[in-house]
Amino acid sequence: MNDASWGAPPRAGYWGSTDQGPAPAGPVHEAGVAAQTRAMPIVPGAGGHQDDGADREQGAAHIGGPLFRDEQEPDIRPQEPANPQGSKAKKSAGRDLRAAIGVGVGLGAVILASLFIYKPVFLGVIVVAVVVGLWELTSRLAERKAIRAPLVPLAIGGAAMTVAGYVGGAEGAWVAMAFTALAVLVWRMTEPPDDYLRDVTAGIFAAFYVPFLATFVALMLAAGDGAWRVLTFLILTVVSDTGAYAVGWRFGKHKLAPRISPGKTREGLIGAVAFAMVAGALCMQFLIDDGVWWQGLLLGFAVAVSATLGDLGESMIKRDLGIKDMGALLPGHGGIMDRLDSLLPTAPVVWLLMVAFVGSA
Repeated sequence: MNDASWGAPPRAGYWGSTDQGPAPAGPVHEAGVAAQTRAMPIVPGAGGHQDDGADREQGAAHIGGPLFRDEQEPDIRPQEPANPQGSKAKKSAGRDLRAAIGVGVGLGAVILASLFIYKPVFLGVIVVAVVVGLWELTSRLAERKAIRAPLVPLAIGGAAMTVAGYVGGAEGAWVAMAFTALAVLVWRMTEPPDDYLRDVTAGIFAAFYVPFLATFVALMLAAGDGAWRVLTFLILTVVSDTGAYAVGWRFGKHKLAPRISPGKTREGLIGAVAFAMVAGALCMQFLIDDGVWWQGLLLGFAVAVSATLGDLGESMIKRDLGIKDMGALLPGHGGIMDRLDSLLPTAPVVWLLMVAFVGSA
């Protein structure tokens, strides 16, 4: 996911290797050591996100850094010491795998138990994730940009939006979204008018980005085989993420979006697509009523693309805010939003294709 600190020596990125050669001698190296001791205007958090370890390796500590210019500045970062044995340096995943795996297994157990035992309990899990995600997002906006997106109407409206989608379908979700936006406009009127437009715009964006997109998971859940649809959605997103990590870490050489997330590679994207398409074919054939394997190939391809775009989208937000994680609630992962980045934009894609392939009942 990410490294322990922004000042760590360069290591392998999430979607591609960033191995460095021997450290240069002389004043350039000394300048790099001095530069590493300077304070960085960021808010570090425990754990992390899959691409941010690579982001930190590129020196993107704040929005004024070289990543956001033409990158003509010389690389004065300290390099790894030369290997006296002449052997190839070991690649590192750039995250606390033990903590990440433990948290992931725990979350998976909670999700599966609630999903297949009693659907409303899983709906409650979605609501909790939405509220915590909104809290993380609005807190970072306030800390880093002094943007006062009102949390109370967002949290209440987000919870209502999710429940309305499960009970009333897409129409219910849209109505709840409209009332949430109205509540944000009115709530912000209780404060001075300075930056009113900026704050309500951020609030409506937060309402769309977190609870409205999460509502599509509730729409999937409402179907007769809703538990299996949601499970397929989760499996494909995780498999896409894993395929990108595995292939990019081992074979990644060509950057996918160096200005946004320098660790992601084209090879990693190919791995995500390949893994997700295979998993999609299996899931549609064996888990979804009336599903066919070729539909799973299309579904897997769409999931890999949407998950990657969602990952890049949150990377853009975090770069603009100058932070490496949205929170620190999940050791080895970062915050809730650092886990939802791929899931949120993928949910409407999976819901729409499921409806097109096998219907909504």
